[in-house]
Amino acid sequence: MRALLRLFGWKVVGKLPKVDKCVLIFAPHTSNWDFVLMLMTRFCFKMDVAYLGKHTLFKPPLGWFFRWVGGIPVERSTKSNVVKQVVSQISERDKVQLALAPEGTRSKKPYWKSGFYHIAVQAGVPIVFTYLDTSTKTLGIGDFIQPTGDIQSDMDKIRDFYKDKSGIRPELASDIEVEGKR
Repeated sequence: MRALLRLFGWKVVGKLPKVDKCVLIFAPHTSNWDFVLMLMTRFCFKMDVAYLGKHTLFKPPLGWFFRWVGGIPVERSTKSNVVKQVVSQISERDKVQLALAPEGTRSKKPYWKSGFYHIAVQAGVPIVFTYLDTSTKTLGIGDFIQPTGDIQSDMDKIRDFYKDKSGIRPELASDIEVEGKR
């Protein structure tokens, strides 16, 4: 996989921390190609990730594929306390790497969704920063934090890490804020 990425001019950097459970955030998320690149990153680092995806992705004809690569369907149109459900699943597993795109969509929004943060805090797991940066054609794993519960302070660290990362469609990057915490 690394050879294929190199062929297209991409480099893969970083190292996955040695933790049994974590939330991996992938940003910026500005294009459908992000999923393909993140999937390639997954194979480069031999990660066994689970991720949440819009339930409509899991219908035929490709639903089997999205499940095969770790997808967990989520119905986003109703309030179903996804955070609580995911925290419960994390606590029941010996090992889990949950990959989430905090932007939640490929279109520009005024803030990131905060579910990734609340999942990590309630499950007591670190948040690992994974990314793509088209300005340097880099896919990677960067820093990680153990969230403190002080969302503003932790978001400052996250914002500092991602501030120079550029997505495939940089004009669609959402502000690295969380709802109500500006």
